Amino acid sequence: MNMSQLMISNTYFLEQEMDWFSRLLDGRMEHYFQDLPFSIESMPPPEIQAGRSSYEAVIQQFNMSPEERIVLIMALVPHLQPSLFDRFFIQNKSISRIFTEFGGIEQNQHRGFLPTGETVSFVIAGKDVYQRCLVASYFGQDHFFRKENILKLEFNAAAETFWSGKLVISEEYLSFLVRGERFEPDFNSQFPASKIFTNLTIEDLVLSPQIMEEVCHIRLWMDHQKTMRENPFLRKRFKKGYRALFYGPPGTGKTLTASLLGAAHDRSVYRIDLSQIVSKYIGETEKNLSSIFDMAENKDWILFFDEAESLFSKRTEVSDAKDKFANQETSYLLQRIEEFDGLIILATNLKPNIDRAFIRRFQSIVYFTLPQSKEREQLWKKALHALDVSDDVNTAELGRRFEMSGGGINNAVQFAWLQAQRRPEQLITPEDLELGAIRELSKEGKSSIS
Repeated sequence: MNMSQLMISNTYFLEQEMDWFSRLLDGRMEHYFQDLPFSIESMPPPEIQAGRSSYEAVIQQFNMSPEERIVLIMALVPHLQPSLFDRFFIQNKSISRIFTEFGGIEQNQHRGFLPTGETVSFVIAGKDVYQRCLVASYFGQDHFFRKENILKLEFNAAAETFWSGKLVISEEYLSFLVRGERFEPDFNSQFPASKIFTNLTIEDLVLSPQIMEEVCHIRLWMDHQKTMRENPFLRKRFKKGYRALFYGPPGTGKTLTASLLGAAHDRSVYRIDLSQIVSKYIGETEKNLSSIFDMAENKDWILFFDEAESLFSKRTEVSDAKDKFANQETSYLLQRIEEFDGLIILATNLKPNIDRAFIRRFQSIVYFTLPQSKEREQLWKKALHALDVSDDVNTAELGRRFEMSGGGINNAVQFAWLQAQRRPEQLITPEDLELGAIRELSKEGKSSIS
């Protein structure tokens, strides 16, 4: 089934589902105002078929009950047919406002009625207190709605009641249920992370044997992650997720290695923008982190924290309120990275600044050293591959003479290529490469070995 056919099939089923919900809602309102008989069991939901729509696929995947389907469609109604909720605007004449039992909120930009937990409880449970307690379980930490980041109750103030939280569907499931497309978030205030790509392959990675062995171990975990997750014995014995620390001088391949791990295993790699995460306002840093971990949960994404020392720094002695809240942020981070079921990579040039509590939780700690002569020769060869180079270029000599990182070698080759464009033959010469290498080394106050 192509995308157009899937959209048509999905739209057809969503219309059926909303029609079913509309009849349920009419029945609940008649029961509430006219005391007419009503039960959800007497109005069964539309039958589902495998492979017909993304919406049906999700219902099947989680084996949803009619009540759970009601919660799901209620989260979608404001996006698909907001007029269905207009009947909740009826006023209680004795108090000149809408009925408290209906819950809901209005917002400036959205003219319609937005459902809350109270609205969900009214539709499913009515006045039945026992059923109301059962409805609360749909929003618990262990329910698949929350665990799979499908939907949740969103709160704007600490003083609000549990039922006053706004019913919100996640962007990823909104995209999948409505359009049949897997969602990959763009950088924004709610998700301050950007996807990183590379055109290279894992074979292009040039690292020392010791570092390569650590990288292979991470790949081994990625290959067997699903087995460990699904095996009850292994799940009980082993920690959730995998945490790796990459540290060492700039340009030694930390970011590239993270990108290549994702490319080799067909996983998205998101670099977290720590400048957007850390906030001077109390509780904001934890909130920002929570939005990232919630969205990344169960996605098999790789979360890459570059310059991690700014967020994962050592806790300090508490001398004032600022120290207290900074330590609370660190404790919250410890909790979230331990709960995360995927791969987290921290990169830093300053390992001593990382809190020891984090260090103990890493399965891999990889020191990215500057490449040795033979490794530098390989890096020069790979950087010059497919470029027009004069016959007298000697990559072994370049590797021996210039003690540089892989990033520095790439910069030197780019400089040499640009220099070559100034000449008619446009061939990169040893002099171009030497000049490029010297320029790179001078940035760090270094010179060639000989």
